[in-house]
Amino acid sequence: MKKVFALFAFVFLCIPLFSLPNGYSSAKLGMDIDSLKEALKNDHQFGYRGDRDVSLSPSDGQFLIETDGSQYGFSFLGRCWFQFANDKLYIITLNLDKSKLDHYSVFSKLCEKYGKPDELSPKKSVWRDGDVILSLEKPLTLKYTDAKAFDSKKESSNVEKTSAEKARDDFLDSL
Repeated sequence: MKKVFALFAFVFLCIPLFSLPNGYSSAKLGMDIDSLKEALKNDHQFGYRGDRDVSLSPSDGQFLIETDGSQYGFSFLGRCWFQFANDKLYIITLNLDKSKLDHYSVFSKLCEKYGKPDELSPKKSVWRDGDVILSLEKPLTLKYTDAKAFDSKKESSNVEKTSAEKARDDFLDSL
């Protein structure tokens, strides 16, 4: 009985190790624009200045909020972007301050908290858990993506591959 309890406790304690966050600080994926504006207004590290940081894409009617935390000496954030799809926040992009942080330190902390990345390349490291895609991109950008919204948006795009892309795929398939 004690072994079963110990195993259960071990599994329960390991779950947070692999559960990815759905955002950073007060900015969370899935928020509507008004909730995010209020959260950013109260969280000074983002450097949100109000409605002048909000823009609307004329092509698809989606909102984008761009902030700059570098104006505050205490912030580890530079420029940040918050992208919306279907009126919900689905991508958070944080440029981290390279004068205060380095890629290796951020990568090491993410590995410590969330395990080895699912994808690793010279350009980026990616962790996935079904709900969130967390990526650390070089030189020092952290990106949180709502996996379901991203997949839905990708599936709904009707962009066909170019002949060069098709030829590349055919070549790779022939290997």
